[in-house]
Amino acid sequence: MVDKEELRRAQFGAGIGNFIEWYDIGVYGYLAVTMTAVFTEGMDQTMGLLVTLLGFAVSFVVRPLGGMILGPIGDKIGRRKVMFFTIALMAAATTLIGLLPTAGQVGLWVIIPLYLLKMMQGFSTGGEYSGAATYVAEFSPDNRRGFMTALLNSGSMLGFAAGAAVVAATTMLTTSAWGESAMLDGGWRIPFLVALPLGIVAIMLRHRIPESPSFEAAQELSEEGDVNPIFIRHNLPNILRHYWPQILIGCALIAADGTSSYMLTSYMPTYLEAEIGSPAVHTAVAAVAVLVVQAILIPIIAIWSDKIGRRPIYVMATIGNLVLLVPAFALMHVGELWSLYVSLALVMLPSAFFLALTGSVMSELFPTASRYGGVGVTHNLAISIFGGTTPLVSQILVNVTGDHFAPAYYIMFFSVVALVATFKLRETAARPLLGSVPVVRSKEEAEALANGQDSNEHLDTSMMMLVTRR
Repeated sequence: MVDKEELRRAQFGAGIGNFIEWYDIGVYGYLAVTMTAVFTEGMDQTMGLLVTLLGFAVSFVVRPLGGMILGPIGDKIGRRKVMFFTIALMAAATTLIGLLPTAGQVGLWVIIPLYLLKMMQGFSTGGEYSGAATYVAEFSPDNRRGFMTALLNSGSMLGFAAGAAVVAATTMLTTSAWGESAMLDGGWRIPFLVALPLGIVAIMLRHRIPESPSFEAAQELSEEGDVNPIFIRHNLPNILRHYWPQILIGCALIAADGTSSYMLTSYMPTYLEAEIGSPAVHTAVAAVAVLVVQAILIPIIAIWSDKIGRRPIYVMATIGNLVLLVPAFALMHVGELWSLYVSLALVMLPSAFFLALTGSVMSELFPTASRYGGVGVTHNLAISIFGGTTPLVSQILVNVTGDHFAPAYYIMFFSVVALVATFKLRETAARPLLGSVPVVRSKEEAEALANGQDSNEHLDTSMMMLVTRR
């Protein structure tokens, strides 16, 4: 039976890390054009923009490494300790980007420390989301797990919106005070430096969160002799060997999820400014409005998934991308303010359906003993290969083909792949996590579950962590 106070602390302590992670992504995305001028001064503008976007992509090169290393460590020493490390590293790297010299001061070699700091962010992020999703999923009641884990992605979108809002506010305030070149002259540093106080607050909050009770019980069972393999804490090679079907299904779903969400959050600012000519302030303000709406929609859709299942929501998400993306990109080229908002809303809607399921489904694919490692490998591999490279690949596709709709086709392809994977996905809504006992909110729910256990198709005691007391 869930402790409501501990659940609230777990939810908030885990969510603050995702907020900061996406705050940084928002800042970097909405400052991409400015940072091109700052860090690639003297380089051809088109090539400079690709170099800047490569800085975004390079953080995802090491993200799987972070998941592969930090995930199994989290299964061994606990979710809480690893999450404390990831938030500290992430906040430090973001702050240090704001302290870098410019290319005008030291030359183009400054791109190297920029990339190194982005790689630090990527490594920490590799353990951050997978740890937070695992942690919250293990605290959540079975019939509310979709909603509870979806709040992480709502926090992520609010973090991105906060990043865009800080960029917009900084741009308006600095240019009004110091002129049109204020952002290039140093105003760009301010949004990155805001990560320092945010990180301090996050570290303080994570000091107060308890360890996952499912993890503690799994540790106890894994010490027994002859047990089912799902109750054994596996290292990385064994995770790949035992759970490769789940990893493939998860990667297919996250490829569609990642390309869809990173298109909206990380590439749209660059696309709208460089290809459409939309003013940066208009783009940032529109993104804040759309992302706040998305943050509200995500938990609502997740509640729906707790009732009707995960698979129907994935079907809606994939078909949504196939139907809405081409009209959305066509509307962008109208060039009016109203069309900017409508087009971003159309891109946002299928993405909200995907994001509503990310935390719950990734956690439901793997058993408790190896969950952090399994989620870390699956989520980070797919996000790194497909999601994190979306801005760079999309811009290359536009440059090479000359087709301004190419980014839409790119996302639609992965939505078709995800649609196929959906039919291989085991339905997991309202069921206990693999390797864990049922989790409920009240004594009444516990009694109802116990009384109806013989006829309850959601229960399978062979998959539960039933510890024998001696």
